Amino acid sequence: MFIPLDDLAARIQDGALVALPPDNSLTPSALARALVRRGVRGLRLVGVPVSGYATDLLIGAGCVAELDTSAVTLGEAGAAPRFLAALAAGEIVLRDATCPAMHTRLQAAEKGVPFIPMRGVLGSDLLAHRPDWTVIDNPFSPTKDPILLLPALAPDVGIFHAVMADDEGNVWVGRRRELATLAHASKRVLVTAERRFAGNLLADETLAPGVISGTYVEAVALAPRGTWPIGLLDEYPADAAHLLAYARAARTREGFAAYLAEHVASPVAAAAE
Repeated sequence: MFIPLDDLAARIQDGALVALPPDNSLTPSALARALVRRGVRGLRLVGVPVSGYATDLLIGAGCVAELDTSAVTLGEAGAAPRFLAALAAGEIVLRDATCPAMHTRLQAAEKGVPFIPMRGVLGSDLLAHRPDWTVIDNPFSPTKDPILLLPALAPDVGIFHAVMADDEGNVWVGRRRELATLAHASKRVLVTAERRFAGNLLADETLAPGVISGTYVEAVALAPRGTWPIGLLDEYPADAAHLLAYARAARTREGFAAYLAEHVASPVAAAAE
């Protein structure tokens, strides 16, 4: 179940539909950097429900062809510069959404149904840009009652970081239970983890509520500080200074290339992961 980080990255094929969580959750930063080093291409990323540092890094490195998300942001560090540059240059296809829509589509896949109804988007301009979303009349209403149907979203691969993983493949994500939906909806799940847990996480009554069963997890790679520079729950805070430096450097292609050389591609950076 436990494999090296680069081997985990090698399991994500070019062109795969890959779902990952936002920066306020358990973002797989170390795995994103490994994917950049591998030179993966044509990824179709899904932000659950929004995207951040890892997505911007992959876009800047030329790894991404399409993005389905409700936002891309670096939070307090500002806008995601490589995303904005790629979008302006027509280098990626953006499928705009809302946070509830992203979660709802994953829930449809989790339940094994082809679509699921939702109301919140009705009346917005978003519908004009999502031909894959359909408005029908509620068949159970005696009066006209429009309802939006969203197609199920089943990613090829779901990726995220975890605080702990055991030898059974169970992973502990604490209170970030939306990652369970991501795992249930995805065809395959690849996880990085801070540390190995001695024993079975599901056998501990205090830990079990925050566990995603190894039934859904294909493989795990140990990656200490694997969300860095993003913070990890109560384990460690975000590196605000680094994120701000990244945001400044990534405003230009030259600055981004320098960032990759120092923090991603260099032997020292790779060895640290």
